[in-house]
Amino acid sequence: MTWDTITLDVDAGSDVATLTVDRPNQLNALTVETLEAIEAALSEAASADVRALVLAGAGDDAFVAGADISHMVDLSTPAAQAYAELGHRVADAIESFPAPTIAAIDGYAFGGGCELALACDLRVAAESAVLGQTEIDLGIVPGWGGTQRLSRLVGDETAKRLVFLGERIGAAEAAEIGLVGEVVPDGEFDARIDGLAAELAAKPAFAMRAAKEALNAADEGTGSAGLALERRAWSGLFGTHDQREGMRAFLEKREPEFE
Repeated sequence: MTWDTITLDVDAGSDVATLTVDRPNQLNALTVETLEAIEAALSEAASADVRALVLAGAGDDAFVAGADISHMVDLSTPAAQAYAELGHRVADAIESFPAPTIAAIDGYAFGGGCELALACDLRVAAESAVLGQTEIDLGIVPGWGGTQRLSRLVGDETAKRLVFLGERIGAAEAAEIGLVGEVVPDGEFDARIDGLAAELAAKPAFAMRAAKEALNAADEGTGSAGLALERRAWSGLFGTHDQREGMRAFLEKREPEFE
């Protein structure tokens, strides 16, 4: 499929998909059309059995600068509810995507853009990136999962400071508080994203999917339910090609050849 406001590139050689929000003149702000396109592209990438997904923004200025304020300004409560549900579906689809996801944060990541980054498994920021949950200064709050995912990453009080004050923070501070996992010099950013995605894609696919499901379960329900899922995921991998190959390769002191 093709879309007007995003692109999806699937590299068959590396099994890496790159989903790019392609509205650079609007700082990649998220319209309804763009969100629906992202939702469809995520489904297509999952169907292609990619082994890693990169979420990026076009141009040099923004990852995703937020939701489309011109669309939101006159929304009724029912329309706002529908918009929130769409944003939640997209963020949930990123979080539950069957392969590891990387937010390639190059430039601004505000509001809804920051929330999509929070839904990714890994967040890598260029040195010049700026992030924030800036909704409070628009008279609203994060509505696509930010109030929940942010506190899990950075802790309760830090999340409240970011949301209450609408602070915009640089990449270095974002790394210090745990909002991003890695900061890369601007000139090395693209190469680092490519290398990390390739490294993830080279891992055993079944084990990576099981690991993601178990790790995500730690944020849901009771600890005992998550531990039970972990046990099922762990034992269910035994007998797969990748489990046998990984362990044999270790014993034989060679590199494994995963499926």
